Amino acid sequence: MSSFKRLDKAYAKAKIIPFDDDSKFIIFSDCHRGDNSFADDFANNRNIYFHALSHYYREGFQYCELGDGDELWENISFESIFEAHKNVFQLLKQFHNEKRLNMVWGNHDMVYQNPNYVEKYLTHYFEPIDGSDKSLFEGIKYHEALLLKHKETGQELFCTHGHQADWWNYVCWRIGRFLVRILWKPLQVVGIADPTSPAKNYKELIRIEKRIKRWILKNNLRITIAGHTHRPRFPEPGQIPFFNDGSCVHPRSITGIEIEKGEISLIKWQIATKTDGTLQIVRLLLEGPEKLVDYI
Repeated sequence: MSSFKRLDKAYAKAKIIPFDDDSKFIIFSDCHRGDNSFADDFANNRNIYFHALSHYYREGFQYCELGDGDELWENISFESIFEAHKNVFQLLKQFHNEKRLNMVWGNHDMVYQNPNYVEKYLTHYFEPIDGSDKSLFEGIKYHEALLLKHKETGQELFCTHGHQADWWNYVCWRIGRFLVRILWKPLQVVGIADPTSPAKNYKELIRIEKRIKRWILKNNLRITIAGHTHRPRFPEPGQIPFFNDGSCVHPRSITGIEIEKGEISLIKWQIATKTDGTLQIVRLLLEGPEKLVDYI
């Protein structure tokens, strides 16, 4: 199956989310939440991520996570990830309880395409304080893609992880997972990166982006938002409408895409130093806002 067919399949099965100019979305991907060990890339940014997510919860945003939220290549079980970042998952649970949580699976959490796996591991957790089972993401469903569809204009925003354009990480993900667990995770200690990851292989990153852009051109310039490569992208109106939200494992920062008031923006959250020497977490506008209607 070609990358075009895999993207077509994801589009056909996407969860449709109606929205209008009053709707608010924050789109993150590639959090790679781990077990807080030396190989947990998310651990360095977890306070930034939690602060940003708390902001979006208070402001009434819907949360869309476009894959690779949990690092289930390096880690065997979700339980160790949950225990390492319990406060994050409890906040995500609040989004879920208010029907503001939309989850997509990527290659590093591709096991979530199996509803039985999700039901077994994500719906409940054991609380050792009182020795009881407590609900987590009851009734949650993971999707291969989301389709944000404007109620008035009919404009569509296709949101997926993007590994459909990466044959190795889509078709051979089980082999990739095995190699990461056995080989590349220990080598991270001495600074050797996984060469199969497009985020760490520039030539492969470019090839994947070209495939997605060709698919967009084939489909009448359909607005597409992806992750996977970890490289933020924000086209201007008139260019090929291929957006990338970046990742949550940049050095000391996270990037994402906001949709609010019918406009789209690329944002960054990072730690900054105040004049008195104290640290604070700040939101920076990197690109935009641009009106979505300008991309028609």
